[in-house]
Amino acid sequence: MNWAFIVKFLPNFGEATLLTLKLAALGIVLSILVGALCSLALYFKVKGLRVVVRAYIELSRNTPLLIQLFFLYYGVPKLGILLSSELCAIIGLTFLGGGYMAEAFRGGLESVSRAQLESGLSIGLNTFQMVRFVIFPQALSVAVPALGANCIFLIKETSVMSIIAIQDLMSLTKELIGMYYNTWETLGVLVVCYLLVLLPVSALFLAVERRLRYAEFGV
Repeated sequence: MNWAFIVKFLPNFGEATLLTLKLAALGIVLSILVGALCSLALYFKVKGLRVVVRAYIELSRNTPLLIQLFFLYYGVPKLGILLSSELCAIIGLTFLGGGYMAEAFRGGLESVSRAQLESGLSIGLNTFQMVRFVIFPQALSVAVPALGANCIFLIKETSVMSIIAIQDLMSLTKELIGMYYNTWETLGVLVVCYLLVLLPVSALFLAVERRLRYAEFGV
């Protein structure tokens, strides 16, 4: 193991990790927002939107992120719309993640009893208030495990961003292996970087899930 090589390029891996985290964080936040809105449109059976939302969910979940990125980075400019590689990455993650998040939220929303809605209506709550105070808090407690899995999935999906000229962890790894042939050292640091990112996220969602389960069931 060439430790001098590892020490030399650790700053490069640090920069690539920060870029990967930035893209993943923006993609996750936006995909949660898109997923929540889509799930509410399905839950309340909004006329005219249900078909569009279902089509979007099926399209996003059944096409690879790689193809979506190719379309954004190489196809969209043919229409005269120029997007930076980072913006393409964020849009791609949001498009893909939004479909998965919508299904996670939908599962949580469907777990809320109709009696809860009737109770909310009986005390004079409007639709927004019912969503905020009655429906969404209960749905979120059920959806947290799926949301956590989706967040981890999206972080791992950033590994394909190198195909649109983003200097992320995978791009840096391929570049260093091609230049120096220190395969074991480079791949070892790559694995450690992903673990440093993913393990805290996994632990965070596990702690949130346990906290919500304790609040709900007292166990």
